[in-house]
Amino acid sequence: MWRPIHAVVTSRVILLHPLAPPKPPPGAACNGCGVCCAAEPCPLGIALTRRRRGACAALRWDDAQARYRCGALADAEATLRVPRWAAPAARALAARWIAAGAGCDSDLVPQPSR
Repeated sequence: MWRPIHAVVTSRVILLHPLAPPKPPPGAACNGCGVCCAAEPCPLGIALTRRRRGACAALRWDDAQARYRCGALADAEATLRVPRWAAPAARALAARWIAAGAGCDSDLVPQPSR
């Protein structure tokens, strides 16, 4: 006998810079595509911005590198509100907290724009 299964399927549109690189597969090195942070803030982003939904307010576009960067890493003084002398240590803690260098952990599947 068939029984109903209730599933919620959601899709959202996230806006990314047109020069942003394509999202790498999970586990591959981060290339700064911005998909994960544009979809929702990580725990550090939530702590910094007090936002739980929508794009992380700490996400920064880097024109020179044509990629997204976490503001806690790219501009620790302004994003983390620390003095210049404390920025390197704050950046190191932020990198550890967001697991920078550990590879892509986003399982989002971006769809091409129509």
